[in-house]
Amino acid sequence: MKKLDLKTLIQGIPKAELHLHLEGSFEPELMFEIAKRNNIPLAYDSLEALKQAYKFNNLQDFLDIYYIGAQVLIHEQDFFELTWAYLTKVHNQNVVHVEVFFDPQTHTDRGVAFEVVINGIHRALEKAKLELNVSYKLIMSYLRHLSEDEAFKTLKESLPFKHWIDGVGLDSSEVGNPPSKFTKVFEASAEEGYMQEKKGQWITFGKRSIY
Repeated sequence: MKKLDLKTLIQGIPKAELHLHLEGSFEPELMFEIAKRNNIPLAYDSLEALKQAYKFNNLQDFLDIYYIGAQVLIHEQDFFELTWAYLTKVHNQNVVHVEVFFDPQTHTDRGVAFEVVINGIHRALEKAKLELNVSYKLIMSYLRHLSEDEAFKTLKESLPFKHWIDGVGLDSSEVGNPPSKFTKVFEASAEEGYMQEKKGQWITFGKRSIY
């Protein structure tokens, strides 16, 4: 019997990706393409320079690139293309379920409307569900480096779309920004029916749903 190559075996196994930040999946080629289309200059003069910047050493170095990339996302189509690029890539790796995070505050703070962000992302997720048979959950993140009051504004903006959003989480700079800073907004999010990620589980109203 022929021995199956490990890489081939892993490629063939159906997989789930349970924690992925969409803006963090932004690949240099697509970033440059959208930046050019939207006439937004990047801090890097070439694709190769941007690729070199991706060789980061810590979370803050990554976040610096993360926010530079995010600034080129302006229109619904931009968010669609960001999400679709990720989904087609993981589909080719035989991923059949994804649980993805998005950061509305990264964009609303730049004047991009919440509905522009989520409409583009949701359109791509639904397209993947129908055409690629990839199921999904969508999680909204609050940014740690902003205030809880700002998070409450985001919660309010999300309510017309809460039938699309499965849960809430946190991301961005961790130093000096503990989860306890957001206790009240997480309680309010739970009251709206949003689940919360905790140690690989989704928690809501005292009930536990393990991945």
